[in-house]
Amino acid sequence: MKQLFAELFIWWHGQTMGTRLATALGGVFVGKDDAGNRYFKARKGRKRWVLYNGPAEPSAIPPGWHGWMHYRTDTAPVDENYQPKPWQLPHKQNLTGTAGAYRPKGSLLNEGKRQKVSGDYDAWTPG
Repeated sequence: MKQLFAELFIWWHGQTMGTRLATALGGVFVGKDDAGNRYFKARKGRKRWVLYNGPAEPSAIPPGWHGWMHYRTDTAPVDENYQPKPWQLPHKQNLTGTAGAYRPKGSLLNEGKRQKVSGDYDAWTPG
């Protein structure tokens, strides 16, 4: 029952019931990436979509599939011998809001103090 409720209303946990129905009735499976995300296109029209393997995180789409999803190419990475460029790095999870988030020196959430710089503000005090 909980899974059914989640599929009806909670899109960020994965596919909804509407997406499941649209995929079953009008979707054509195109391929799957290394992370397990599955890519589809519409039987009629040009619409393309992805069913994520886990939480919906668009930044987890690899570069080759990103190009296909955004109509930069009509050839899916599974239809060609796609090799990412050296500067196209593997996905790293966004750690914002977690204990692993980047906290620069001087951050309120980091130990230590930031070094004083020439443009720092000096508060006025009545004399």
